[in-house]
Amino acid sequence: MRIGVLGTGVVGQAVASRLAELGHDVVMGAREAGSERATEWAAGHRGRAGTFATAAGHGELVVNATSGVASLVALEAAGRDRLAGKVLLDLANPLDFSRGFPPCLAVVNTDSLGELIQRTFPEVRVVKALNMVNCEVMVHPEQVPGEHTTFMAGEDGAAKELVAALLRELGWRDIVDLGGISAARGMEMYVVFWVQTRMALGTSTFNVQLRRAG
Repeated sequence: MRIGVLGTGVVGQAVASRLAELGHDVVMGAREAGSERATEWAAGHRGRAGTFATAAGHGELVVNATSGVASLVALEAAGRDRLAGKVLLDLANPLDFSRGFPPCLAVVNTDSLGELIQRTFPEVRVVKALNMVNCEVMVHPEQVPGEHTTFMAGEDGAAKELVAALLRELGWRDIVDLGGISAARGMEMYVVFWVQTRMALGTSTFNVQLRRAG
């Protein structure tokens, strides 16, 4: 599949690298043409580098791996016409570090970044997923021993089916569909708890397992 990855940070690098390893045709998009990080990634992973617009135009599916507080600006730069009708896998969290660490959320309680993206870009098929784990666990869930759970939310059933298939390629087995994009509120709020847990455990390599009665 043709996939555009928006973002050159650790999340974008991890996701783009794993998708390329799985045989997908990946373009990594940066804010500006000639990004050193995107160019270096492309040289080492048989991928291509370009701007946000280049990656969005290339992808049948587009991954938002930008900083959550900058995601709307990045998506505007990617271009509404290039994103229209496409599935957007939103990995971002609206983490606000303006008051130091640990961060708080810039969007919370009655809204979420996932919903904000969907409202701002109504022609895009937004699916929130993989934002509740470290980027290495996102792409290699087997790093956490045993069975554990990932979640997703979105309004478009076909888009969620496509994302679920991609999650299974990455190695996820227990995938829980939480329903519409408003469920992104809880998914994003969990990340504040994730940060506290990471501080307590001293590792980012962990996740939760959803246990069902019966």
